[in-house]
Amino acid sequence: MTNKKLPTELPACPVETTLLLLSNKWTILILRDLLDGTKRFGELKKSLSGVSQKVLTANLRTLEEKGIIHRKVYPEVPPRVEYSLTDLGITLKPVIESMQKWGEYYKTRI
Repeated sequence: MTNKKLPTELPACPVETTLLLLSNKWTILILRDLLDGTKRFGELKKSLSGVSQKVLTANLRTLEEKGIIHRKVYPEVPPRVEYSLTDLGITLKPVIESMQKWGEYYKTRI
């Protein structure tokens, strides 16, 4: 995922706006993990099997730029960084839960 900022004008369609914000698999899975609470980078990387460090970093930066997650750096050696959802990010909970429920339903149908 590239580190692109949101356009100054968002699409007229709200579904398209949501897709613009949550446009890839890693973004959704990061949000899923952060719904459980604050996580460190290593915890996220371990949970998201198959994601590279570079891709995870890029996705986290983009979500931070969009105001969906918060990054807190502790002044320690080595540095400790934690990620959590912002108030805006928490509003995505019903979206992620709906996706989970639909996925469970779909798995029973095939």
